[in-house]
Amino acid sequence: MNATLSAAATDLAASYPLRHFRITHDLASHPLLQLPRLIALTKELERDRFEYNSGKLQPNQKAEDTPLVSLTPEEVVAQIETAGAWMVLKRVESVPAYRAMMEEALLSIAKQLGHTSLDGASFRDIEGYIFVSSANSVTPFHSDNEDNFFVQIRGPKFFHLFDNDDRSLVSEELLESAPSKHRNLPYEPKFEERATVYDLKPGEGVFVPYQVPHWVRTGDDYSISMAITWRSADVVRRNKLLFMNAWLREKGFAQPAPGRKPALDGLKVAAYTAARSAIEPLRRNETMRRLLRSVVFGKKANYYYEAQKAAEKKAA
Repeated sequence: MNATLSAAATDLAASYPLRHFRITHDLASHPLLQLPRLIALTKELERDRFEYNSGKLQPNQKAEDTPLVSLTPEEVVAQIETAGAWMVLKRVESVPAYRAMMEEALLSIAKQLGHTSLDGASFRDIEGYIFVSSANSVTPFHSDNEDNFFVQIRGPKFFHLFDNDDRSLVSEELLESAPSKHRNLPYEPKFEERATVYDLKPGEGVFVPYQVPHWVRTGDDYSISMAITWRSADVVRRNKLLFMNAWLREKGFAQPAPGRKPALDGLKVAAYTAARSAIEPLRRNETMRRLLRSVVFGKKANYYYEAQKAAEKKAA
């Protein structure tokens, strides 16, 4: 079955890659994205590739107050109509069939941009995230460190997207990212005056640019969506810099915004690259990933395992 994305030529010319815009796709009926196949997928992914909690949240949800649900990943997907839950299945590109589907979809956009290959369009570090959410669920206000073609597969979804060039909504410091920082960002209702709300139905989607703040809600039926993400070489470099800025700021050193001191930026990126090269081999194993998170987060590490532990204890 084909997997294609499509955008208006005017949007690609005027908005890509800095501004959000609407897209269409033919993935809504793709067999890999139907509920029975997603139930099976929960048995194929490693355990730390699931994150889930109650969907009854607010845009300004505090991470430490997020309620969980006492279900296993398989139960969340199978019972999504009544579970009152929000779930993301992470890094699904690790399953070859899903990676092939995603690459085919991205190649269709690459060709619209005038390229003949994914690499030519700077579609690198490709990752896939599938969201399965009960009715009236909320994903709190946050931003992501990659570009994203977000596609709606089943049910309604409302995507509240913002522009943040003046940093009046989210400061440069808040956009810095580190393992010890949760993705949720401070949100105020007055922000909605600046929101563009995309009412997404199956077959529709939206391009979500790098680090554009947003929050998401489902409608009165359960929802299946997918984020097809990638990082260009420029984005990878900027993410390294933001990580180092966050880490140094936590140590008590104020940091200039990216681009203010290019030579210093280069030193930070080099330091990150050297340190990450030593750690990266360890992250290929789930047990080691879990240990590394424990070192960084302490008692808050691996919180997404807690719901599954409670469900397994309840079933025993």
